[in-house]
Formats: sequence, C-alpha cells, structure tokens
Amino acid sequence: MRSGLTNIQRCPGCWDTLIIMAIKNAFKELGIESHQRVVVSGVGCAGKASQYIDWYAAETLHWRAIPFAVWTKMANPELTVMAMWWDGDGYGIWLGHFLHACKRDDDITYIVFNNENYALTTGQSSPTTPVWAKTKTAPNWNTSLPMDPIALALTAWAKFARKADSAKFAELKEIIKEAIQHKGFSLVDVTQACPSFKRW
Repeated sequence: MRSGLTNIQRCPGCWDTLIIMAIKNAFKELGIESHQRVVVSGVGCAGKASQYIDWYAAETLHWRAIPFAVWTKMANPELTVMAMWWDGDGYGIWLGHFLHACKRDDDITYIVFNNENYALTTGQSSPTTPVWAKTKTAPNWNTSLPMDPIALALTAWAKFARKADSAKFAELKEIIKEAIQHKGFSLVDVTQACPSFKRW
C-alpha cells in the first residue's frame, strides 16, 4: 500500500510517527527498494504502521506478526523482512513467538513500539510498565516488576538485541540500519512517549 504519513490516525502527540520515519529513512539510506522489503504488523498501536510506508505490507491477525514474517522470509529469502509490534502483544500475549524466533535465529528484524502500556485499549498495565506507575488496571500502582526485553532476548540466544528511544531520532535510525543488516534475528526495542496514557 502506498500512503503518506499525513494519513496516520493516532492520538495527538503519538510518537509512532518518529519510529515509522526512522524505519523509512533507514531503508532509504541502505538502498533497499520497496519491492525488496516486506513489513508485517498486527493489531494495536503499531498495527497499521506497516501500511504507512511504500513497501509490501501485511497487517496480520492478532499474535501472528512474527510467524507471518518468518514464513515470508522462508518463502523468499532474498527479501528484507521486518515485523513491527508493540510491547503488550510482543512481550505478553504472544511472547512464545518472540522467544522461539530468537532461539531459531530467524533472519528477520523485529521492531517493538514500547510505550509501556496497552494504549489502544486505553492504558492498562503491560509487561513493561514500571512497578510504581498508575494505570487503568493498577489505579494505586503497578505491583509487577517490568520485563527487560533485551535481557530476555539474549537469554533466548538472540545475537542482536538493542534498546532505542524514539526521541533520539538519528540514533534510532542508525540502530534500525544495524538491525536490518544483521544476518539472523534482530530486536530493536523502542521506548516511546504515549501522551494519552503513559503519564509517568
């Protein structure tokens, strides 16, 4: 689908746009043309991100972005394949897909839009919500320690796992470029602002 960033329907002030622009610029600087890449996403705040850049895109079923990306790479190993998701599903609902992709070292890039809450469903605690944060499901404070996605990926034998911040655009773009060029599974966990529901 060919579409511009002006069509993105987001909460006011959402930082998804910066992540999408960093990905777009990374592909441009690496010289990877639209017909050479596939981006897979699912449902959630990052769900439609795959549709906002000129490339082959698939907005898949809930919990199925990584399997779909892996199957795409298996079907055509020449393609550059990226899966985009968010912390609630990526580190919670379908954590098993993530861990096995790390273990198998599947040759895909996995970008996680980490706003530390289930923002699409209006601000419940997610696996990465800080322990002291107040959320819709933890009105006093969140009592669960947040997951460390980088440590978890490395424990599952991932060879490339990096943290990035959407506020540091140039650094984010360079980390994404490194992830795309890495042969094997690569995780980029992107911390992002969520002005509607992340108030900590």
